[in-house]
Amino acid sequence: MSRLEAKKPPLFTSEPLTKDKVSQSLSVLSGVLKSCYGPAGRLKQLHNGVGGYVCTTSQSSAVLCRLSVSHPVLRVLTASVQNHISRFSDCGLFTAILCCSLIENFKSLNVGSCTVVKISKHLLSLCMDYLKSESCGCRVSVDFSSVETLLCLVRSILTSKPACMLNKAEADHLTVLILKAFMFTVPCHIETNAVLGKCIIVPVKGRRVEESTVLPGLLIETLEIPLAKQLTIKRTCSNMIKVALFCVSLSGDCFDPEEGTITVHHGISLEMSELNQLLNLGKQLVNDGVGLIVCQKVIHPSLKQYLKENHVMAVDRAGLSPMEPLSQMTGSKPIVSICLLSPSSYGSLKDVRVENVASKHFLHLIPNHTAVCSLVLCNRNETTWDELKRACETAEHVLQLTVKEPLALLGGGCTETHLASYIRHKSYSLSSSSLEDVDCSRTQYQLVADGFCRSLEAVACSLNHNDGEILTDTVYGHCWFVPSGFPSDSNWSDLVSECGCRIKGKTENLKWRLLQGQFGSPVIQSCPKEPSEKVADFLTLDCFSAKCSGLQVAVETANLVLDLSCIIEDQN
Repeated sequence: MSRLEAKKPPLFTSEPLTKDKVSQSLSVLSGVLKSCYGPAGRLKQLHNGVGGYVCTTSQSSAVLCRLSVSHPVLRVLTASVQNHISRFSDCGLFTAILCCSLIENFKSLNVGSCTVVKISKHLLSLCMDYLKSESCGCRVSVDFSSVETLLCLVRSILTSKPACMLNKAEADHLTVLILKAFMFTVPCHIETNAVLGKCIIVPVKGRRVEESTVLPGLLIETLEIPLAKQLTIKRTCSNMIKVALFCVSLSGDCFDPEEGTITVHHGISLEMSELNQLLNLGKQLVNDGVGLIVCQKVIHPSLKQYLKENHVMAVDRAGLSPMEPLSQMTGSKPIVSICLLSPSSYGSLKDVRVENVASKHFLHLIPNHTAVCSLVLCNRNETTWDELKRACETAEHVLQLTVKEPLALLGGGCTETHLASYIRHKSYSLSSSSLEDVDCSRTQYQLVADGFCRSLEAVACSLNHNDGEILTDTVYGHCWFVPSGFPSDSNWSDLVSECGCRIKGKTENLKWRLLQGQFGSPVIQSCPKEPSEKVADFLTLDCFSAKCSGLQVAVETANLVLDLSCIIEDQN
């Protein structure tokens, strides 16, 4: 077939960062992400060009996967951030905003990109060494023998998602539930290869958030069992319930023609033959003492009736999602063929009950040892429920990461301004040997360091959506927010009460300086101090692992973009 259109040559774009189109697109993306940031972030409504589902959100995971980004430079940036989110779930907006700010600040410097990349790598190593050192003044240890810091960590995540529409009482209620659910998934007996359990989120939309609850075990919604009916289930001699899981259909359907040719002798009914095979399977299950059968697909009504007459409960159409946690909490192995039934595939449960939660009927499967739990999550409507589900999943993942690395960073912009103060101090006291290692002049190093610090401070400034002033103190390097409507020559000490992370109150005379965003700020000559007191009641905290990874991803992605000398695009 001949071509209808001549093949176009590839499009070469040299020095892409010097093009106005890239700068404008980067500025627009940065503006969208900054406006989403923090508890007061502005919501975004996203939908495709032909209509369909509308997503109302301010979360990076939802925004970035629905934004249509066409330029290759921005696609590299968004792909890096989305990869970070897939691994850590948190700090996606921090990563994206910092990366955009680094690119914008670095490309405006009169310093070669190769030198900028080398210096920014050195600055990143200074940040990471400081964050991982015992002397770090912007991190707190997480003590798992006490829940205060963990509650602060979860509450900070929930309150940073305005589309969840939570008031203080609702946020506090869910914070406790999420932490309780996480504790259910921690194994009671520590082994060499201990594995955390699973928290299954059960959706209930159109109900009050306060009706949310958490229960050990698994909830399976059912319409067949009346609430008041007493469950009569066969038990073993040890009063346990033997469980069999089937991931194969027990409906008695004919074989799939794609599996091969079936030869049926004259006078033989294939349907009756299959039904007899299913009933024989039921007899074996009854003889083996099985009390509960859960099938991923459909169970034939006749088999259901036979099992019911023999006090075996049968649950069908369970779907794929509960099969893995069911297997984990019962110890059973999913049965893939009705011809390969082995007693070693069975598991056990402590009890089975019917629960009425938020106007819905559930079959409550209670395990011997809690490793799986169900979080019944309620919210007023579908939009707020979807956003709340994402927030709860993020909180659970952050708690899992915190088990591996029991640390947290101060939130509310304080880690960013504190790090900026630290880097400014280090850049002005850097030794000549270190400059030789980086292969740059002191002026070049300080220019890049200043751009690096302004980028960190720009992230903190993004938390302010009300035109108020943002300050940092010259002692601890924390971030302080001044309400809008006050003149710039006001006495700042009279207007601030606590810093962004709430670890510092206005308990001493502090000196202030304005954060000017892109226009820089005076240099702190002394290293910022670590706060003397650490009150863990209502701190705003960030996940240590997620934020450290976000910092690395932002710097490395900015370096990659700065190093681009040519883009080749296929136009066919």
